[in-house]
Amino acid sequence: MSMKILSLDASANSASVCIYDAVEDKLIGDFYINTKLTHSQTLVPMIDALLSSTKLSLSDIDYFAVNTGPGSFTGIRIGVSVIKGMAMALDKPCVSVSTLHSMAYNFVDSEDVVICACMDARRNQVYNALFNVSNGVVSRICDDRAISVEALFSELAPIDKTIILVGDGAQLCYSQKGESNVTLSVASKRYQRASSVAFAAVELINKNEILNSANLMPTYLRPSQAERERLNKEKE
Repeated sequence: MSMKILSLDASANSASVCIYDAVEDKLIGDFYINTKLTHSQTLVPMIDALLSSTKLSLSDIDYFAVNTGPGSFTGIRIGVSVIKGMAMALDKPCVSVSTLHSMAYNFVDSEDVVICACMDARRNQVYNALFNVSNGVVSRICDDRAISVEALFSELAPIDKTIILVGDGAQLCYSQKGESNVTLSVASKRYQRASSVAFAAVELINKNEILNSANLMPTYLRPSQAERERLNKEKE
């Protein structure tokens, strides 16, 4: 039996690609870069290099997983398109992973903490979701949403567990935390990575939450700037 997952993340400035064997619980390869190159320049060469280094081919992959949002509109579109193309060519299933959900898996070895995943949505808002992590299990507390930092801290106030801020909006939130049990993640675990996409994908595969390539789509929590401008023009 095999369950090899090729996963990638292109939802922010960094890009990463991973191959994970879920049956053997083995991280076969994990490439990460954070450069000024665009994802359209880096992702496919990274995948090729990872496959070459691990002596695997795309035909060895059983599932293709990707962070589908929230995040950079351009990065999400590129990541989803790359996964769709590979999965379609091989007629293999896809797994759509929330970027916020995947970040909670950076802390799967933590004990009884709340992960507050925050991505900067501008205007003092963040894309956010909350997760409880205990005994190696990640449990979602709320749906992905866009929320003001002020409203977020109102929700966090009654929680009596350690709350760990992660994501590129974590520093923004931490600077406004006041006196609370909220802590800032260490930098090495703060951001999304393809390996955590793979770990989250296993949970979804076990729930049979898989898609074919045609149905894999970006998940945006609000319209892009171009869409907002178009809507504003239509109202004029």
